[in-house]
Amino acid sequence: MSRWRDLPESLDPRLRHLVAELRAHKDRSGLSIAALAHRTGFGKSSWDRYLNGRALPPEEAVEALAQVCEVAAAPLLELRELATTGAAEAEAEAGVETVRPIGAAPRTPVPWTAILLSSVTTSLVMLAGLVLLAPWEDSTPSAPAATATERPAAGDVHPELGVYKYSSGTTYECDVRRDDDGLLYAGYSRTRTALLDKNAYRWAVVEAQCLLEQHGASPGVVDGAFGTNTDRAVRQVQTEAKIAVDGVIGPDTWKVLRK
Repeated sequence: MSRWRDLPESLDPRLRHLVAELRAHKDRSGLSIAALAHRTGFGKSSWDRYLNGRALPPEEAVEALAQVCEVAAAPLLELRELATTGAAEAEAEAGVETVRPIGAAPRTPVPWTAILLSSVTTSLVMLAGLVLLAPWEDSTPSAPAATATERPAAGDVHPELGVYKYSSGTTYECDVRRDDDGLLYAGYSRTRTALLDKNAYRWAVVEAQCLLEQHGASPGVVDGAFGTNTDRAVRQVQTEAKIAVDGVIGPDTWKVLRK
């Protein structure tokens, strides 16, 4: 459980509520700030500001936290919307920015109506540019842009699937079969010794998640990311097999999973 700094007394109650919920989900997930940054694509300094009420987190950050903490994003996004309204009202009344990173200079008071009109104008200009420049007639699909929740390649290279790269929302099918050596395999890795623990992500994690399902211990989604549900499933299998219960997949746990 993190020891959080007290939130400023002047913080808008709506933002205070959002921050409290984000902190609670982060703590329940067992993730450190560094692990949260690693899994969401938002830096440690950004999460430090978001979770201490010094900056309003963008929608993408809220959704990413909900994804890695395995909770519904909608309630958190509703709280963020309320916090956004609170920040706008505070700016309109006081003429100062109520939530900004430390060291950022105060902005000159700007009427909220002017901000809204400026945003709408900018959006229309950008849309017009896309209409003129986008090659709509080109039928060749382009590669999807990387998102904030994509992760670099990690672990061994699969002979057919290539390098593993975590991407939020991507899951894998499990087709577990017994090979000629009498052991179970799901087709993602043949390791029997790789050490995997919480926050690992690679093909070996996909393999382990499939084998956990095969043994009746649900790891949640099979996505190659070793999260809270996978940790819980590993401990269940270790307990039932009467081996060391530490949440780490090593040679002893692989031996159980491959049976």
